[in-house]
Amino acid sequence: MALTGDDATLVSRRPPAATPPLGTDRGDGTWAWNSIILSWVAGFALQSSAFDHGGPIPRRHGCEGEDLSPPLSWSGPPESTRSLALVVDDPDAPAGTFTHWLAWALDPGAEGLGVGEAAPVEGRNDFGTSGYRGPCPPPGHGRHRYSFRLYALDSDPALPPGAGKGELERVVEGRTLAVAELIGTYER
Repeated sequence: MALTGDDATLVSRRPPAATPPLGTDRGDGTWAWNSIILSWVAGFALQSSAFDHGGPIPRRHGCEGEDLSPPLSWSGPPESTRSLALVVDDPDAPAGTFTHWLAWALDPGAEGLGVGEAAPVEGRNDFGTSGYRGPCPPPGHGRHRYSFRLYALDSDPALPPGAGKGELERVVEGRTLAVAELIGTYER
């Protein structure tokens, strides 16, 4: 999807040319990602006041700092959105995509989460804990991308706290109205 002018500020656009895309462009306005078809809706955006799309995530939000989740704000979810779900992962991890945060039951009207603020319901990350765990790539492994994907859903996911990524993916499949994405980078 090509965006121009004011649309170029949307974080639901493709990452900068220096960053390989995290999904497959199907050519019809949707992207394939981890078996879920993502629907990019103009106006649905996810951003952070801590870092720009494609820019470095401050150390404060990683394992070398306070390990606090960055502030996130969203805007423009489709009108029929009833709930939001968030997945944060590192597709550049040495053993494959590594999940840092799973969250759901986010109120679309809340318009964001503050620094270190927990989501209403959080799942089990690949560290084996619930909640946010920040970027922590192996030293010397180079720059890693961190994808923050926000799913606009037509219903609230019926998942218990501590559910895993596979469980969340199964629940959001078929209920996703739109997805906004924010990419940050981190290197040690």
